[in-house]
Amino acid sequence: MKSYTYKYPRPALTVDIIVIRKTNNKKEILLIQRLNSPFKDQWAFPGGFVDMDETLEDAAARELEEETGLSKINLNQFKAYSEPGRDPRGHTISVVFTGSLTDISKVKAGDDAKSANWFNIDNLPLLAFDHNKIIGEALKRPGSV
Repeated sequence: MKSYTYKYPRPALTVDIIVIRKTNNKKEILLIQRLNSPFKDQWAFPGGFVDMDETLEDAAARELEEETGLSKINLNQFKAYSEPGRDPRGHTISVVFTGSLTDISKVKAGDDAKSANWFNIDNLPLLAFDHNKIIGEALKRPGSV
């Protein structure tokens, strides 16, 4: 692969995945507990950096499986978040995907997730990054989750 360098700095690209589980008239969201800084030990959506030569969709599926063990979930692009300062490591743009389940899927933390667990949508912990804002917007948009 040819290497390119640019005079101007540019943001990093990440994906975040919101997975909602609907069972017994309740909604739960899948969160991971972060193993590393920033926001070490806080809860967040599964997600991470997009690799070179990888589509957004492939990155979302890969990160979800690496961090939670879940695979083969239909993911839909929800929205991009690009506010400077949303990530203390530098300007990071995240493309958020959503998906849903109706079964009692077991999750297992892996990669850079310390833990993975389902949380009642009405009783969420404080979330890392701007994930509280994102889940609020996703829940307000009909059909997104």
